[in-house]
Amino acid sequence: MVRMTTEPIDPAKIYDLITTTNAGSVVVHYAVVKPMAGVGGTTSYIDYAANGDTEAELRDMAAGLTAEFALEDALLIRRTGRLRVGDIISLAAVSSPNSGDAFEACKEAISRLKKMNTIVKTEICG
Repeated sequence: MVRMTTEPIDPAKIYDLITTTNAGSVVVHYAVVKPMAGVGGTTSYIDYAANGDTEAELRDMAAGLTAEFALEDALLIRRTGRLRVGDIISLAAVSSPNSGDAFEACKEAISRLKKMNTIVKTEICG
């Protein structure tokens, strides 16, 4: 499952969104806005905007993960809009019969979320 949203991502609801019927391991990662900008200074906020078919890119990413790893399910959520320090930017969650594939797939999902072509990031320091 993939989802684009402008609403905050609710960690309490994530486990219920991922299929776990045959899973022995579920790994979840939340990317959050950090307080220190990459160029120095303090981040006031970051604007994320979709530029293209972001849901299609997320679907391709999820399909790639399930093809490459022994997964039962992959859940990718990407937020757009103005996010402040501490807000959740994105989520990668995977379920698998084994922990090795779950951890490796989640690590790969994080890497792919960071490199999305259809997301434009504008960081404002203040």
